[in-house]
Amino acid sequence: MSDNAVYITDIASHLPNSPVDNDSMEKILGQVGERPSRARRTVLRSNGIKTRYYGIDPKTGSHNYTNTSLTAAAVGKLNRSISLDDIDCLSCGTSIADQLMPNHAAMVQGELQLSRCEAVASAGVCASGIAALKYAYMSVLCGQHDNAVATGSELASAIMKADNFSAEIDSAVESLKKKPEIAFEKDFLRWMLSDGAGAALLQAKPNNNSLSLRIDWLEIISYAGEIEPCMYAGAEKNSSGNLIGWQQFNAEQRNQQSIFAIKQDVKLLNENIIHYTVEQPLQEIVKRRQLKAEQFDWFLPHYSSAFFRDKLLAGLDSAGLAIEQSRWFTNLTEKGNTGAASIYIMLDELFHSGKLQPGQKLLCYVPESGRFSTSFMQLTVV
Repeated sequence: MSDNAVYITDIASHLPNSPVDNDSMEKILGQVGERPSRARRTVLRSNGIKTRYYGIDPKTGSHNYTNTSLTAAAVGKLNRSISLDDIDCLSCGTSIADQLMPNHAAMVQGELQLSRCEAVASAGVCASGIAALKYAYMSVLCGQHDNAVATGSELASAIMKADNFSAEIDSAVESLKKKPEIAFEKDFLRWMLSDGAGAALLQAKPNNNSLSLRIDWLEIISYAGEIEPCMYAGAEKNSSGNLIGWQQFNAEQRNQQSIFAIKQDVKLLNENIIHYTVEQPLQEIVKRRQLKAEQFDWFLPHYSSAFFRDKLLAGLDSAGLAIEQSRWFTNLTEKGNTGAASIYIMLDELFHSGKLQPGQKLLCYVPESGRFSTSFMQLTVV
């Protein structure tokens, strides 16, 4: 390990409004078509999520947060040893920003009214948040900056509200289809995703009077060259498994086919997520870094559903790193699946829980099913 180590000196998160239970979801997101979703209860039984958060005012049904303001709120909660204007680098990751351009980090900088800093945004799905963290980590590690703030955020509700699908339902009625409803690969995700943001302050020195987390290493691996897209938005997938981007559709087609909706090939996900995000990459990492399960006091896994919990354990075992579930830390059940923000929201809760002790080691795992990539990060409490 290099002598010029990098430390996470604080972590914060922001979850919008009040928690939403399973019975209230469809009321807030809105009902698509003439009847309640047939997939909702099945999906919720499988994913194990009990509450989640939406940036939607439950009284008006209108959004009272943007992705930008949600991210800025998380940054504002950091217990900073530096002022906002002293931030050298702002690195922000999200799946879907509020706009196509400018980049998300520039918008967050503007929201925070930071006078000057390097502002960089990472694209992707869940791994965009950890990619933002890696950029911040490398910028401090190489001496480019004395500090950096990394963020991960999602405002998935913005494209899950019912009115986004009204044109598709109306089109189905006009073509005389019976009992029109949106396709399962779209409806499935309405009951899986939620809103939230997290931020981490990275510095070249640890805190003097409180705990910090030293970043020992962080690896991100993509397998996009081996497998077709699985989770996507702003596109349709053809019979060959290739994506046709939104620019290839006219405005009427984009509306009638809900092109901008988030979609997931559930069969492809179930068959490949553990192999490509755990077994194959972790076998390589375990061997190269000589890792052993017993060296980790905490395992922080981002998984989208409790359905994958035991499958993940089997994958760890196959890769030679079977960390017992008693050492796992997750808040999926209460905080929901917040995608790029998930690892920040987990770390925030654990970091401020009083459970961490100097010398303990954490292993963080963030997979992404966009086109199958994965990331692992080792932290040491100091």
